[in-house]
Amino acid sequence: MPQEPTRPARAPRVGLFVTCLVDLMRPSVGFAAVKLLEDAGCVVEVPSQTCCGQPAFNSGDRATARALAEQTIREFARFDYVVAPSGSCAGQIKAHYPELFADDPNMAPKAHALAQKTFELVSFLTDVMSVTEVEARFDGAVTYHDSCAGLRELGIRAQPRRLLASVEGLELVEMTDSDVCCGFGGTFAVKYGEISGKIVEEKAKTIVETNAPTLLAGDLGCLMNMAGKLQRDGRAVKVRHVAEVLAGMTDEPAIGEA
Repeated sequence: MPQEPTRPARAPRVGLFVTCLVDLMRPSVGFAAVKLLEDAGCVVEVPSQTCCGQPAFNSGDRATARALAEQTIREFARFDYVVAPSGSCAGQIKAHYPELFADDPNMAPKAHALAQKTFELVSFLTDVMSVTEVEARFDGAVTYHDSCAGLRELGIRAQPRRLLASVEGLELVEMTDSDVCCGFGGTFAVKYGEISGKIVEEKAKTIVETNAPTLLAGDLGCLMNMAGKLQRDGRAVKVRHVAEVLAGMTDEPAIGEA
């Protein structure tokens, strides 16, 4: 198992991997991530970037996935850390970039180096920067969905709950089977729409059963999928990325709202 990079003595220089969905659909998550990182003492930059390559990788298009990965490796090599407000994108870089270049003696060391210093946002704050609390307020109950990639590839479960416990006015109500897939799975939802729909139907039931008026998670794809189902069912549950709540930036309408 590769060793995680040692935290530099100076203010860490962080390259924010914004992710496609945040850039195109929910920029407020990116701004919340910057605030949280800067509050933790990091110097944050957003270099030129595009997709991490996960959709191509999951579809078996290794050539496109490698081309996108090479671009990411070049752009983010100069940073102390790479942080993404997404377990799936961080998981792609951390878990699958080394796999993509396992047969390339030139790129393999670069892929491993990037993988070692890449983290999901909340995990980075708690596990690397030792953040134990945030200065934020959110009045009301929330429930939390553990997205598959963050949970299973990166071991993210306790970290968001630890920081949410410090948010003034917030009550966390755990849902049944919070670690069960929401049915999104990126290209899975496109290829297997009927199965995906059934999975999110069951997930929506467990969300509603908590009676919490707000749903949080760490992956925008999952959040959009669950928000869509809840809204189609006429449910009044508001859906937000956990970073928005932790940063105290909840003035924007919830996901899917005008």
